[in-house]
Amino acid sequence: MPELFIPGSRGRLEARHAEAADPSSPVAVVLHPHPLHGGTMNNKVAYALFRSLVEAGCHTTRFNFRGVGRSCGEHAGGDGEVADALAVVDWTQRRHPESSTTWIAGFSFGAWIAARVLMKRPGIGRFVLVAPGATTRDWSFLHQVPADGLIIQGSVDSIVDPNEVAALAETLASLTRSLRFEMIEGAGHFFENDMETVRELVRDYARRAR
Repeated sequence: MPELFIPGSRGRLEARHAEAADPSSPVAVVLHPHPLHGGTMNNKVAYALFRSLVEAGCHTTRFNFRGVGRSCGEHAGGDGEVADALAVVDWTQRRHPESSTTWIAGFSFGAWIAARVLMKRPGIGRFVLVAPGATTRDWSFLHQVPADGLIIQGSVDSIVDPNEVAALAETLASLTRSLRFEMIEGAGHFFENDMETVRELVRDYARRAR
């Protein structure tokens, strides 16, 4: 996959992009986990999201937040990362003006950023949140969401409380048009033995939603 850099507010953002055959296919942007805990666009869960959306026929972009890999800048605690994601969403939409809709997806910290981006871009039609930090992040920004979504959580996650994620999913279900919540029994935070299940859930959801 060719090297790619997307302009951001603090300099260029290292990215990878896969194009679908159909110009009208949805565009999708994938957000990786926390930069200060080793999160990059090559994280296995983030990459699984990327591949699943590509296989479902989306124009899909993944990228490194500021200060990660070859992206410029430094970690900004969330606000800067939201700006990065918005820049990449805008770039992807401009690249595919015939696209039917926009997806945003993220894992862990990336899921929290994805939800914040969703609230700033009402035109985003679908979202996928994997193991969102329901207890470690402020989700008070959520209000009526004109989008459909999928939340995936592992039942034995030692980093994110599965019960709190279930409660977050219940809240989101009351704010969205349609929400699907999948609890993968026996899966931990990084889905080490359940990556294919994650891929199948995302791929199936994306194909049915197109």
